[in-house]
Amino acid sequence: METPFTPPLPGGTWRLGDSTVTRFGYGAMQLAGPWVMGPPADHDGALAVLREAVGLGITHIDTSDAYGPRVTNQLIREALHPYPESLFIATKVGATRDAQGGWPTARRPEDLRKQVHENLDSLGVEALDLVNMRMGDAQGPRPDSIAEAFETLVALQQEGLIRHLGVSNVTAEQVAEARGIAPVVCVQNMYNLAHRHDDDLVDHLAADGIAYVPFFPLGGFTPLQSEALSRVASRLGATPMSVALAWLMRRSPNILLIPGTSSTAHLRENIAGAGLALSDEDMAELDGVGRA
Repeated sequence: METPFTPPLPGGTWRLGDSTVTRFGYGAMQLAGPWVMGPPADHDGALAVLREAVGLGITHIDTSDAYGPRVTNQLIREALHPYPESLFIATKVGATRDAQGGWPTARRPEDLRKQVHENLDSLGVEALDLVNMRMGDAQGPRPDSIAEAFETLVALQQEGLIRHLGVSNVTAEQVAEARGIAPVVCVQNMYNLAHRHDDDLVDHLAADGIAYVPFFPLGGFTPLQSEALSRVASRLGATPMSVALAWLMRRSPNILLIPGTSSTAHLRENIAGAGLALSDEDMAELDGVGRA
């Protein structure tokens, strides 16, 4: 029986710490229930999406024990453990969940140690590939010092529980502060075609070989809407969301995409969309969306 041909993923690869990962990755947040709380409505379907992602060659999966909570990590373990050697799983700490579905911060040293051990347990690993230190709150970054929280993760890294460190939901100043303490391999912030506040940071990190991982690449709970985006999509015979992913993929070589979905068909659509060829004219037209 012939093995089905799987085309290469768009964007190629990026060196994330000591690992090479596909620039097109997968974010597991949407595998949890509504508002990222509770189990998925289709448990087997969630497992199928994870297996499809790895089967298509994706080597970068993003998760957090706060999703569910514990739901997405347990699904990843059930679907993929023992993990392929090539698979790189990134997680994050710094927030928990309350009964109302909120995201209260939890950044005291004892909180962070507890969260790291919970991630280790739910994923079934002895060391986490990457832990992002999540700052700010649900409304975005806040100008607080990252030092105490990041130093806690550095100590856990020195204990052999974490391989690489990143930061999430941060200001450029917090990135610089963290980098002054220990090496940072990625920054994970909200960024997409319409939200361009990190343009300078993306370029600065690219020059230093540090990955930038945009969350909500398609707008999150408020999907992207733009006349220019719709025009380019119509011209290319593509969906606006495909064009938005393709724009990110071309925006900078250090951008790693982690769009989430709970559908294997949608996963394949996202991959195809990210591989859409945009001309210089398309890019110039789209470039005006977030700068208006």
